[in-house]
Amino acid sequence: MNLSVGTPVDPTPDIVQRELSLAANAPGYPLTAGSPQLREAIVGWLSRRFGASVAPEAVLPVIGTKELVAWLPTLLSVRLVGHPSLAYPTYDVGALLVGAESVAVDATVSVGPQRLDLLWINSPANPTGVVLPVDHLRKIADWGRERGTVIASDECYADLFYSGDAPVSVLSPEVCGNSHDGLLAVHSLSKRSNLAGYRAGFIAGDPALVARLLEVRKHAGMIVPAPVQAAMVAALGDDDHVIEQRSRYAARRSSLLSALRDCDFEVDDTGAGLYLWASRDEPCWETVRWLAERGILVAPGEFYGAAGARHVRLAVTATDERVAAACARLVSS
Repeated sequence: MNLSVGTPVDPTPDIVQRELSLAANAPGYPLTAGSPQLREAIVGWLSRRFGASVAPEAVLPVIGTKELVAWLPTLLSVRLVGHPSLAYPTYDVGALLVGAESVAVDATVSVGPQRLDLLWINSPANPTGVVLPVDHLRKIADWGRERGTVIASDECYADLFYSGDAPVSVLSPEVCGNSHDGLLAVHSLSKRSNLAGYRAGFIAGDPALVARLLEVRKHAGMIVPAPVQAAMVAALGDDDHVIEQRSRYAARRSSLLSALRDCDFEVDDTGAGLYLWASRDEPCWETVRWLAERGILVAPGEFYGAAGARHVRLAVTATDERVAAACARLVSS
């Protein structure tokens, strides 16, 4: 049972597949900025989901958000990048690619006094699932504006919540008021819509920053294919498939959470995200070995920072059958 990687396994929605097929005859170059239909779909979704008022020129499709995360420091020519102390490794890789210094900060407590060019935040977080509350997001946005730091909020798990209020965006009016200056929100359709194979995402926020990214990406050929843009329009216009997918993950997550706790794992139920962050209060590689002996593959917490040395990460993206099998092996142990 491979629970080590958050790769979607459920079907891509029929409505999305249909639009991809209908747009397959695409002999010309697509717009790097995205088609007018896609820009309007992104704007509409941001308004519907977060109450954010964003102009069409302040959104930009990207070839999956991993490339955006990796290349954003280069595209913005920054020299000092901050990222969460427990985090997706690509935040650090992006800084390394441009030769920038990378600094781990604990954004759940305080981002500190340092002057950063770019600060990544991630809510709901990978690997922990922690959701940053509105008040704290507001403090981070204000902190960035006071220091001239670009705040890049990776919100790719924002639609994967199972209890409590829906996570908000850094672009939500209750966070940033009526201004998106210095703020960028990054969104992926991979998990919410099972589009990982399509490489479909977008960035939105500060119009000046988005314009700068667009200008460089035009020259670099970083263009989302036209059929994928059409598929994105369909995915962003339909909320029902997202609710259905969230219910699948909720059921798998609940089963794994219960089975892990029955085996004396400590697991924080954050109520959001795509992963369970679990500990047996021992070095993570011992836990990896213990689970591997039972046929369950997980990611060692050290992959996400030194603070994860006694944790492992389990993804809830396996099929119902594989999750049930993993739970059965945990309970029988």
